[in-house]
Amino acid sequence: MPEWIEIIVRSTILLLVLFMLSKGFGKKKLSQLTVFQFMLMIVIGGIVAMSVINPNIPIAYGFIALAVWFIIPFAAEFIALKSKRFRDVTKGKGTVLIQNGKIMEDNLKKERVTTDDLLSRLRSNNVFTAADVEFAVMEPTGDVNVLPKKENQPVTPKMLGTKVSPSKEPQTVIMDGKMLLEPLANASLNPNWLETELEKMNVSIENVFLGQVDSDGQLTVDLFDDQLSVPTPTEKPLLLATLKKCQADLEMFALETENKETKVLYQKNSERLQQAINKITPYLN
Repeated sequence: MPEWIEIIVRSTILLLVLFMLSKGFGKKKLSQLTVFQFMLMIVIGGIVAMSVINPNIPIAYGFIALAVWFIIPFAAEFIALKSKRFRDVTKGKGTVLIQNGKIMEDNLKKERVTTDDLLSRLRSNNVFTAADVEFAVMEPTGDVNVLPKKENQPVTPKMLGTKVSPSKEPQTVIMDGKMLLEPLANASLNPNWLETELEKMNVSIENVFLGQVDSDGQLTVDLFDDQLSVPTPTEKPLLLATLKKCQADLEMFALETENKETKVLYQKNSERLQQAINKITPYLN
């Protein structure tokens, strides 16, 4: 067999093996790898390269080397899942850089982090003044997570005592101009509903690049043609406006009628409807 063909065969085989081995290390980004894991990937890449380029090395030796460099780290990962002490040794622990608003200079020196590096990491977390930080920790991956002081944290609906509607995962029901039945069923909807909604928008499904349904059952679409605009969903605003109109009509009827019993009935129902509107308004805005 010519050497160039052997190199192609070796490359293909080892590429598949390397792909399967990479699955065993879990779904981690390169930035999330520890020093040991990063070194491991370099060594495995070197083994694969040597086994591919040098035909004098039996490919079985490459498999043996890969097995050793995979099994031992995989066993270490398994032990780390069971033992925190072992995990702290192999993966390291987080280092506090700022605590109670005070910069820990000794920890900065320990992690070889300069003041400029610290300020850069804070800016990447949208914090521009060290005094605004309550707590900052450097993770074993090198990432710095920051907790701003209470007065510098973004305002949330919970802080304001405002109720908001719960949201669920949006379901992608159209992709590349084709209907996806499973996500549609997950949203408790059917193809007839989807076709009706598209008719309201005057859009053909073949022209839809992406269509999603939110937790409120509203359909939003993105078309292949970026020059065309699609109306935004109006079901919730229309429902709220209709309820307010009904409440206003009840108040008007109460003012216009001369019958006392009817007036009381209109006023009572108007108040009940207003209470209902107050409760559902956060969910319809």
